[in-house]
Amino acid sequence: MTPFPHYRQQDQMDCGATCLRMVCKHYGRNRDIYLLRQLCQVTRGGVNLLGISEAADKLGFRTQGVKLALEQLPEITLPCILHWRQNHFVVLYRIKRGVFHIADPASGKRKLSEKEFADNWFAHKELHSGISLLLAPTPQFYETEEEGKEKGLRWGTVLRYFYTYRKLFMQLVLGLLIGTILQLITPFLTQSVVDIGISTRNLNFIHLILIAQLALFLGQTGVNFIRSWISLHISTRVNISVLTDMLIKLMKLPMAFFETKTTGDIMQRMADQQRIESFLTGSTLSTLFSFVNLIVFGFVLAFYHGGIFLIFMGATVVYTGWILLFLKRRRELDHQRFAIGSDNQTNIVEMITAMPEIKLNNSEHQKRWIWEGIQARLFRFKVKALALGQYQQAGSMAINQLKNILITFLSAKAVIEGHLTLGGMVAIQYIVGMVNSPIQQLLGFIQSYQDAKISLERINEIYREEDEEPADHDWLRELPANKGLTLQGVTFRYPGAGNEPVLRDISLSLPEGKTTAIVGMSGSGKTTVLKLILRFFKPEGGIVRVGGTELSRIGFATWRGSCGAVMQDGFIFADTIENNIAVGDEYPDREKVEKAIRMANLEDFITEQPFGLKTKIGTGGKGISQGQRQRLLIARAVYKDPRYILFDEATNALDANNERVIIDNLKEFMEGRTAVIVAHRLSTVSHADNIVVLDKGKVLEQGTHQELVAKRGEYYKLVKNQLELGQ
Repeated sequence: MTPFPHYRQQDQMDCGATCLRMVCKHYGRNRDIYLLRQLCQVTRGGVNLLGISEAADKLGFRTQGVKLALEQLPEITLPCILHWRQNHFVVLYRIKRGVFHIADPASGKRKLSEKEFADNWFAHKELHSGISLLLAPTPQFYETEEEGKEKGLRWGTVLRYFYTYRKLFMQLVLGLLIGTILQLITPFLTQSVVDIGISTRNLNFIHLILIAQLALFLGQTGVNFIRSWISLHISTRVNISVLTDMLIKLMKLPMAFFETKTTGDIMQRMADQQRIESFLTGSTLSTLFSFVNLIVFGFVLAFYHGGIFLIFMGATVVYTGWILLFLKRRRELDHQRFAIGSDNQTNIVEMITAMPEIKLNNSEHQKRWIWEGIQARLFRFKVKALALGQYQQAGSMAINQLKNILITFLSAKAVIEGHLTLGGMVAIQYIVGMVNSPIQQLLGFIQSYQDAKISLERINEIYREEDEEPADHDWLRELPANKGLTLQGVTFRYPGAGNEPVLRDISLSLPEGKTTAIVGMSGSGKTTVLKLILRFFKPEGGIVRVGGTELSRIGFATWRGSCGAVMQDGFIFADTIENNIAVGDEYPDREKVEKAIRMANLEDFITEQPFGLKTKIGTGGKGISQGQRQRLLIARAVYKDPRYILFDEATNALDANNERVIIDNLKEFMEGRTAVIVAHRLSTVSHADNIVVLDKGKVLEQGTHQELVAKRGEYYKLVKNQLELGQ
């Protein structure tokens, strides 16, 4: 067993970073302690578990901070990082016979009894649990750092998922060898029955051989059962790991990625990873077992009759060539399958989500016909795929059958000519039957490999995307002293060839602690300004600054953690009201929740609910009105207690009374905060410190409400009906 690596911490506060360095080395990667200190955000006060977790995420680990009881530790994947004596970190890398092996960056490797371990690890003696950070490497962890090398998920990185279960694989190999040996004995026993038992008319000998065959059968059945259970265990764990890592990667991608992919595209790629997992844990293992049998029984066949062996090998070559002829056409059909499947997924999700609109507009027939059109395309594809499969299968079966007939003729001829015993002929027929199975499996294996390879290429479209927050970038983790926002010469267009710029060289100043309102006709670029401030997209030209610092230098999590936003398409999760307000907090702060409820004027709504804050509401806000949905989104933004407030038509669905109460509440809340409000209603924007009028991506005018009304320009035209002013 390879010894677990150990490094000593260089500074007193380096324990967390050094533990992470040991875990990286254990999985085959050297990491510089200076880089790890930066990623862990080590300060003079040391580092917390969250800092280590975030650093590990950026290095390519999948992490989970958990509280565990002592008896749960043998069930987790080691090594893991433990919070030790409430002021230190160590690595637990092995548990063997009640002895806990830890690597302490301060004192070296140590072996502790259960009592010693518990005394140091338990945060509170009465709780009998301690804090652990579980780590598992993802494909990104193993990516080489050579410049110019294409990033992505490759077979090598996929196979690393199985490295964790190498001991189980050794058990599978052992089962394979035992199964092969048991099968290898069978043809010799069969020959013995014919050549010895029947020829000598020795019934007792035949009984003995049959008992031996029964024992072999029971042994093979037992081995196959155990092998199936082990395969299921490996495949389930690997499938969860692969899917989890894909979700992690998706969540790290920039918003621009999701603007160019449909729901169906992403869901189909989820299915692609299952094809890869199925190939590696299903057809690959079973084919591997079969081909070991093929090699072994091939030698046995050559031992019995060289001519028959040569015919068998020649037929195998022809069979393989026939299969390879169809691969190009199968690849084309698979791409068609993906495209149609993506359309089908998107259409079904859209129909279910938009059912109220479909009924409201009496468009049931139209939408159903669209769906039926997709099903017709799917049917035509299935016909083509079936026809191709039948051609391939028919040719394969013909080659196999001709081979079997020829082998039967030659073996019978050899018996007649005295070159082979009757028992030998029976044994050859058994062997041919055994080697036919792996040859037939070759067709399924090659097809599965091709499917998995195509799926890998498609998944690579996700893995090749640059993360929104690359780990090798030197991100700022604190906001500058001057927290005012400035847009300087900003130009932006949405992805897509031929799209016109939504913003055209605009420059804006959003002073710290002040409220800026942005108004304009629909399509003028108001929401886009907010999305650029929230860093959903990068400007095509120009710079967004916070004080004198470019916004692009600040870490995404740091920046968005400082922003409370209510967007037009804000989402309500299928969860309790409390969890929809305190999104991201596992244990919501009750005082902050109550403050947010008060600010959003939600008291009456919550009082009416059967379980109060614990009442569950549906996906997308099903079961609540648009106004209640907007108030929940406002409460969510207030709960964050952000430094920046960004509202995009946040009160347009509210009645006048609710809007007045909420605006009055928010005036107090916004004092000292930088606010950017997009709205049409005069009541929402009239008290802003500065009002900016946008039109076709350009700033037409700006000033206070009184100044702009006096100008009688574009702003005056927008609000004159609300103001009831004369011409």
